[in-house]
Amino acid sequence: MTDAAKPFSPDEAFSPPRNQWWDVWDQFKTHRGALAGLAVFISILLFVLVGPWIWQVDPGQINIRVRNQGASWAHPLGTDQLGRDLLARMMYGGRISVAVGLTAMLLGLIIGTLIGVLAGYFKLLDSPLMRLTDLFLALPLLPLLLILVTLFRDTLAKTFGEAIGVFFLICFAIAITSWMQTARIVRGDVLALKEREYVLAARSIGTPSLRINTRHVLPNVLSPIMVSATLGIATAIITESALSFLGLGFPPDFPTWGRILFDGRDWIEQYPARVVWPGVLISLTVLSVNYIGDGLRDALDPRIRGR
Repeated sequence: MTDAAKPFSPDEAFSPPRNQWWDVWDQFKTHRGALAGLAVFISILLFVLVGPWIWQVDPGQINIRVRNQGASWAHPLGTDQLGRDLLARMMYGGRISVAVGLTAMLLGLIIGTLIGVLAGYFKLLDSPLMRLTDLFLALPLLPLLLILVTLFRDTLAKTFGEAIGVFFLICFAIAITSWMQTARIVRGDVLALKEREYVLAARSIGTPSLRINTRHVLPNVLSPIMVSATLGIATAIITESALSFLGLGFPPDFPTWGRILFDGRDWIEQYPARVVWPGVLISLTVLSVNYIGDGLRDALDPRIRGR
């Protein structure tokens, strides 16, 4: 009762508010699985991006005299049936797999967010856009991917070159078959946000719909969008690996982790390491991204932040 309250200094009274992203990071740090996933994912990125600068071996160099060799100082992961260094192919193939995952995720995120915002904010567009979403959800994804790749692969390869054409085709095919979950999640959040007081106030003073969505709606649906982004990377990497394993992905001289699995399937009994290493990298990448998404979901949820 007799203790006087500690007076505030002028610096404390007028100090700027704490950035909310620091609160997100503080909550993210409490999720041990997310931190471990982030460390593993950064390690994989360093492996595929910085590794080729350290291990300067041509992944496409053929040397029949050293084919089907095991691990050695010259070839730490061994060689394949054509004498190509597997470590160099893992690094180079990882670049393509991660690039496909990120590009397909961004395309799918843009499509899903756009459709989700339009369906949630504009009542007239809600029913047709959601029926379109239901239609895509009802389609068998793997046969649809196979049809898209089969129909347009040669045309795009002739127009843009084989590597770039196949890259664009696979990214577009994965994006066009993976945007539906994002659209549904964003639509649900927008339906709730557009009835909030600050949105109604902005609408009452004549603020255009485009500005309301970009200034008030989109920043508040950032949490589910970021979580969908992390999960979309994992989905895209798995889908690209499946297409490459089926022989419908990149050409043989552009190795991806799925393509390396496809090349090693005939030698799995004699040399199981050829399918173990790319399988381990795919699994670690997908698992780490899933843990990062789990941590972001908890960190971006203000209802549990600080627990």
